[in-house]
Amino acid sequence: MTLRVTDLAVARGGVPVLDGVTFAVAPGTALILRGPNGAGKTTLLRCIAGLQPPLSGRIDGAEETIAYAGHADGLKAMLRVRENLEFWAQVFGQTDIAPALIAYDLEPLQNRLAGTLSAGQKRRLGLARLMVTGRPVWVLDEPTVSLDVAAVELFAAAVTAHLAGGGMALIATHINLGLDAQTFDITPFRAKLSQRSAASDEAFL
Repeated sequence: MTLRVTDLAVARGGVPVLDGVTFAVAPGTALILRGPNGAGKTTLLRCIAGLQPPLSGRIDGAEETIAYAGHADGLKAMLRVRENLEFWAQVFGQTDIAPALIAYDLEPLQNRLAGTLSAGQKRRLGLARLMVTGRPVWVLDEPTVSLDVAAVELFAAAVTAHLAGGGMALIATHINLGLDAQTFDITPFRAKLSQRSAASDEAFL
């Protein structure tokens, strides 16, 4: 099933930030979101992931298909690396965590408490969670934060393998991941100043 976003409008803090966003992500493909800081990339991804409602428009193909990774790593500090992955696998009705441990070079760390990991190691574990969800659509917001060059390569390889298996990825990032992917610039879809002003006035009525 293709993920389709049609004429979508989203707001941050009640203020419209994007309007008329339309794109599609087909099985086996990735789409890279571009745009300056504050343009609305995070708000758009959160909306697509079902974490906040849109102002208007449609999102098709998202129901029970999306695994989302935002700025937080989503880890339980007092669980070991292996236990964190086992927890998330159980949440999504999965059992096999071995591929995720291998893909992100976490096998040597699997018995470490997540709270004792470095920032980059925590990020690798947070991204490895995607692989144990069994969900075809990965929605990722700046996934390479805190990752070194080697870890970025591990991430890119994991995404490439996911796409090769028919998965999809929607990624907001400022860096070149070396993926065979289309780029979608959200800048032309920024809400008009009149829309923002009206919403700002309403907030104080």
